[in-house]
Amino acid sequence: MKKYIVLFLLLPLWAFSQKTVSKEEKEVQKFQKELNAEYLNPKETPLRGDNFKNFKRHPFFPFDAKYRVTAKFVKSKDTQPFELPTSSGKTKTYQEYGKATFMLDDKPYTVTLYQSLALIQQDKYKDYLFLPFRDATNEKETYGGGKYMDLKIPKGNTIVLDFNQSYHPFCAYNAYDYNCPIVPEENKLPVEIRAGVMYEDIYHH
Repeated sequence: MKKYIVLFLLLPLWAFSQKTVSKEEKEVQKFQKELNAEYLNPKETPLRGDNFKNFKRHPFFPFDAKYRVTAKFVKSKDTQPFELPTSSGKTKTYQEYGKATFMLDDKPYTVTLYQSLALIQQDKYKDYLFLPFRDATNEKETYGGGKYMDLKIPKGNTIVLDFNQSYHPFCAYNAYDYNCPIVPEENKLPVEIRAGVMYEDIYHH
């Protein structure tokens, strides 16, 4: 009987010790699972040859709520379409949509969000925003050319930037078949963003 009493008393402690996964972390886990599935799918992956055969999963920084920030959003006015250079030397047409200002370690940073004029012609992308950025982890733990984030047009004057869901352009894994937008100078952040997909440059040798 004593054994069962002790077990009964320990059960609440065991339950309390189990980590509760937040809604935000579950969203990141879903993002990671879907990204891995995309790269394992021969119809969707940018990987070719041995890189595809040897791929198992992406390395990710551990989830960190610090890098999920609510930014102040200001929609840009009177912007004109412009040609954004890509890794192949060609260009793609974008238009500035707005700016997002956020705090990280008590310091303010601002990034510019864009719309692809080609993508927004499709219904499923009509509210799509594109955030290319660079940070101080590039060429160390992440791709030297920077990372991307997919967002949706916010309804109010704030927007959530979850850097845990940032990813590398296809060019990081296959520079021959893809031309990827180069991160504009205004989106180069002088701080480490230790979130999202990590990178080991085994693809360009």
